[in-house]
Amino acid sequence: MNLKIMPDSPAPNPNSTAPTSPWPRVVVVGAGAVGGYFGGRLARAGVPVTLIGRPALIEAVHRSGFCLEMLACSETLQVKASCDMSAAHGADIVLFCVKTIDTLAVAKELAPFITPTTIVLCLQNGVENVFTIQACTQAVVVQAVVYLAASVPQPGVVKHHGRGDLIIGPTGVAASRLQTLFQHAGVTCQISDEIEGHLWEKFICNCSLNAISALSHRTYGEIGEQAEAWQLVKAVIQETLQIAAAQGIIPSNMRDLREATATVRKLTRQIAGAYSSTAQDLRRNKPTEIDSLNGFIARQGQKFGIPVPVNQALYSLVKSAEAQSPPIQHLSKDVMDR
Repeated sequence: MNLKIMPDSPAPNPNSTAPTSPWPRVVVVGAGAVGGYFGGRLARAGVPVTLIGRPALIEAVHRSGFCLEMLACSETLQVKASCDMSAAHGADIVLFCVKTIDTLAVAKELAPFITPTTIVLCLQNGVENVFTIQACTQAVVVQAVVYLAASVPQPGVVKHHGRGDLIIGPTGVAASRLQTLFQHAGVTCQISDEIEGHLWEKFICNCSLNAISALSHRTYGEIGEQAEAWQLVKAVIQETLQIAAAQGIIPSNMRDLREATATVRKLTRQIAGAYSSTAQDLRRNKPTEIDSLNGFIARQGQKFGIPVPVNQALYSLVKSAEAQSPPIQHLSKDVMDR
């Protein structure tokens, strides 16, 4: 993430006599669309929130505040913001929202500033991030499955396009504290002891739609309606279900190919106008999270000796596009997740 301190963005002073809040102090690490949306919702509800992000975000927040454009209204919020990870010092809760390619480096950078009582909520794509964060920190790490369509039209602004709910787990004191906090902010937050199944449900949706949206320049709704694209989606689902089964995992609402296909189709209708985060990343010439999506399935296929040619092909094509394609200027609709 390459976070650097800004001269006008000092770390919080542990000895400050500023008024205290009845709510825990929340730090958002990686304040993009996901972190900005949930951090903004908490700040709007009176929770003390600090955003940690890149210089353009911090400069915008210091200049004009943080703007959260929701479906019903827009609001400019005054929140603390920093480019320096030391701003996480003293955090009660950390929303961990960086891209999966940055998980290891950022978790190591975060570790010195949090304690074993800090709750880290992992709000990322992929199925391996929690293990990486746990290996790097002493914190209590809670998994979240995020369903959110949001975008960052400009630094310091997050625009909400749809949904915005969480599933977290497993059950425990940390999960209960998080649920209470998000419910206070009006965010739907369900606790589940089957969080791995929910995580894989979302993961399969991402694997089956993100790369296809990026490579075909189609929205989720267009993919669902286009016969050839939908056949490709079904092939990805089938391969990914085989990998899940090899690991003894039954994704929620995806006990078989028919049920899994219906679940993915439902999602394409719910966020029909959205392009995938992978599509948005390619448009902006940014690295994608494809290594943690179809790339993960390709690696697991090799590990278990299960052919996954469609996932491998999508992974290879996106990696090639990352390396050489110019920005795709005509993608202007909203993005799911990042």
